[in-house]
Amino acid sequence: MSEKNEQVVTVDGKYEPNVLTFNQGDEAVLTFNRTSESGCLDAVQSHDFGFQAKLPLNEKVSFDIPTDKAGEFEFACGMNMVKGKIIIK
Repeated sequence: MSEKNEQVVTVDGKYEPNVLTFNQGDEAVLTFNRTSESGCLDAVQSHDFGFQAKLPLNEKVSFDIPTDKAGEFEFACGMNMVKGKIIIK
């Protein structure tokens, strides 16, 4: 039976934390909470997971992350300048 694992990334001029780890087979939820108006961090995208969304200030935005494949996957701001990593092990 898989566990539900939600991890929250604070978006405040950077991603904190910027590396997150999920276990393969677990139900994984990645949540972004933008707390600052700085830079291009008003949007987030991941080509690896096929999501792209605006991040309203002080509102949580969540994505279900498939954990069927182990590996390292990226997410980034709308301009692809600030990046983070998801590790599925």
